[in-house]
Amino acid sequence: MNHPAPTWTGTWVTDHLGLRLHSAARPGTAGDQAGAGRTGGHRHGGDPDVSELVGLAIRDNPRRAHLLVSTVLGKHVPQDPAVVLGAGRELGRRTAELLRAAAGEGADGAAPLVLGFAETATALGHAVADGIGDAAYLHSTRRAVPGVRPVGGFEEEHSHATSHLLLPEDPALLAGTGPLVLVDDELSTGRTCLNTIEALHALAPRTRYVIAALVDMRTDTDRAHLADRVAALGARLDVVSLAAGTVRLPEDALERGAELVRRHRPAATVPSAPVQTPAPVRRIDLDWPQRLPDGGRHGFTPRHRERLESHLPRMAKRIASALDQDGSAPAPDRVLVLGTEELMYAPLRLADSLSRHWAEAGRVTTRGHAPEVRFSTTTRSPALAVDDPGYALRTVLTFPAHDLPDGPDEPAGTRYAYNVAPGADPTRRFDAVVLVTDDVADSAALHAPGGLLTRLAAVTDRLLHAVVPAYRPTATAETAATGRRTAAGATGRLPEPLEGPDFSSYSAADVRWLLTDLSGVRLEAPTEEREEAIQSGGAHYAESLPVEYQPSEQYQALFHAALDDSARRIAHAVGVVTETVLAERGPGAVIASLARAGTPVGILMRRWAAYAHGLDLPHYAVSIVRGRGIDQVALRWLAANHNPADVVFVDGWTGKGAITRELREALAAPGTPAGFDPALAVLADPGGCVETFGTRDDFLIPSACLNSTVSGLVSRTVLRADLIGPDMFHGAKFYRELAGADVSGQFLDTVCARFPEVADAVATDWPELAKADRTPTWAGWDAVERISAEYGIGDVNLVKPGVGETTRVLLRRVPWRILARRDATADLAHVRLLAEQRGVPVVEVDDLPYSCVGLIHPRFTRAAVGADGTAAGAGAGAGVGSGVGVAGTGRAGAAVTVPAQRTAGSAAGGGEGR
Repeated sequence: MNHPAPTWTGTWVTDHLGLRLHSAARPGTAGDQAGAGRTGGHRHGGDPDVSELVGLAIRDNPRRAHLLVSTVLGKHVPQDPAVVLGAGRELGRRTAELLRAAAGEGADGAAPLVLGFAETATALGHAVADGIGDAAYLHSTRRAVPGVRPVGGFEEEHSHATSHLLLPEDPALLAGTGPLVLVDDELSTGRTCLNTIEALHALAPRTRYVIAALVDMRTDTDRAHLADRVAALGARLDVVSLAAGTVRLPEDALERGAELVRRHRPAATVPSAPVQTPAPVRRIDLDWPQRLPDGGRHGFTPRHRERLESHLPRMAKRIASALDQDGSAPAPDRVLVLGTEELMYAPLRLADSLSRHWAEAGRVTTRGHAPEVRFSTTTRSPALAVDDPGYALRTVLTFPAHDLPDGPDEPAGTRYAYNVAPGADPTRRFDAVVLVTDDVADSAALHAPGGLLTRLAAVTDRLLHAVVPAYRPTATAETAATGRRTAAGATGRLPEPLEGPDFSSYSAADVRWLLTDLSGVRLEAPTEEREEAIQSGGAHYAESLPVEYQPSEQYQALFHAALDDSARRIAHAVGVVTETVLAERGPGAVIASLARAGTPVGILMRRWAAYAHGLDLPHYAVSIVRGRGIDQVALRWLAANHNPADVVFVDGWTGKGAITRELREALAAPGTPAGFDPALAVLADPGGCVETFGTRDDFLIPSACLNSTVSGLVSRTVLRADLIGPDMFHGAKFYRELAGADVSGQFLDTVCARFPEVADAVATDWPELAKADRTPTWAGWDAVERISAEYGIGDVNLVKPGVGETTRVLLRRVPWRILARRDATADLAHVRLLAEQRGVPVVEVDDLPYSCVGLIHPRFTRAAVGADGTAAGAGAGAGVGSGVGVAGTGRAGAAVTVPAQRTAGSAAGGGEGR
């Protein structure tokens, strides 16, 4: 049976715009290569007609009316990944053939460097490098990367987003003498390539340049102009393509194009498929190889390619298993692996490996064939969508940018995914979509209502989200982009920050940890042993860790309820404190959160800055220890890599202000790097201890309810002389084994999802707060001193005010009693539950400036514990007075005596209270 030939996807544009596309033989033969700068190439039999490689669409761009839409690029049109790779590798093979011929003509034989253009040609450039074989690869980028200084840049004249940066990890990559191969999907006029050649030639002159493009659409005038300009540099230029042609436009093409956009855009925005129940989003861990670049933004070598290929089958198997729901569901008929903007090569290779995996496994769908895998990518380019078989872009999903912005003065804008929704043709529907982002693009905007995940969930049945770590070049004190010398006092090379997923469940984009990984060291001790050692002066609280609290189902339910109830309130406070910080420090602020309570807040502030202003604020977690000060090595690292004046220290909340005072004293100590501002920014300041805060209400911040499982699976920080040397960061542990109970991401995502709800209120409230008198009152410190005296405790360090600090007492220390303000009930359900579980009395009082206060068991020894190990509770009316023993009853009924005397010691009563 003969099937009718498919409609060419350029007919609609030729009919409506009056454009004419003509194929032509690719220009140049060996005889044309007469001298430096003359365009040349090699003819190949069986070259495709240009219409076989491109369709047409209408741009929404005042500079250019039409868009050549490649059918083999994997950008706008979903395509078989083997076809996409095959086209790029064929272009690479042709380039390699040309270079081998040049080597025979006496060229120096140095290895070529392949340079791809963002965003459309990032994967194509990779594939060309694959086809050449021994070539290193770099692609331009529109994403500025903190700490990486651009080596060069250039402009793309007709593009929607014009500026390109070159960010090689090793600047010497661009300084070689071998041929430079520039790769783009379309060579229209050659101006972008010329801009690039001239910019790079000024940095490191070469004698040979090659342009490799899928289609060469230059006019004779364009060819001559490009050849003459390169010849003027004293260099030779060759052009390689798979097909060639020309475009003929009517004189009024721009006006016609604008009119077509105005006329057809309303129809393009009307959904053409029934509304469905959104697909659930399932996150999948690819287990991406450590320190393997996700692409060529900072350079990609043949060795990187070998490493990637060795791991691809394993990662594809993970995706297949997740799509099959571990064998409980039939294989999907049509699967789209969707990359994001510049992140094209990794998703392309994953798509190809997924297709190969199913084929080799003999997996078939309910329709009796292997799953059909396609690949495409989101884009910045706005264009008209028309649901017509003769038009290249039939449907479009629009969504807010979730990647980094172009710069502080340019909004992040809107992004597009073409041909993902099925439109009027149900056979085009994908019943599974695998979205691949890097961790930088795994932002609040991605998960927000109206974000890309939401849009995809409306057009498919199964939705997977795979996150690969964005490669970050190694930065040392000697090579940091700021060029600052290591701060005075450094005796050796500074350590490197830790980052997820190797350390913590947070992404590397959210936070980098200025800590030493002590995950292999046993540091946990029973709570009672720790408390006795601390209060006896035999140990400091930072020398060991409490055993991680494993919450009951009832307590977990309380956490989730508290999160739902307070997410909007937290989001508002996050917005207010972030806007205040930006007003005080400017858009160049660097967040240094105090690990670990400050770290979730630092991440939320960073995400607010990205959501509200398109800013990418660097964020580091640093350790501060009461009585020992802030980590001096971390300060040296910050001073070596950033301007200390830009650093803002962030914590979760204040209690009595102990950490506020500790920070100020530590930064004023002799030998501390100069220039750091001791002002502390916090989410909540019930103690009245700081000037920069989101609120002064004492309410439940759910991240205080749990330990590591809401803090990226990272422990409290540890400082012990036998573990931490003079040029090491303070330490901490990563509890990988608790991943099943981890709610760190849920906490962040739940709060970030409320950002749009509170944006208007934040915009109104923070300027009013900025004008108000924010002078610290230290009311919390006064209350703590009063309570210490009233209850005969004699040590303010054993009094922990506020919901957050009270929770910590119940989770980490040996609590004696809880004071609860009688009218504060909404935020104390979890406190009452923990107190009940530990046998601690809750005393209702009327005159607290806080919702509650936790009292650590004074004058503690292990004898002061009930027979079942819970804290002994002195009766509600009992007090502790000087020289007076207090008898109480433990939860198991054992009589307990609290000694009247206390062994003095520098660490007595030590704690990490805020």
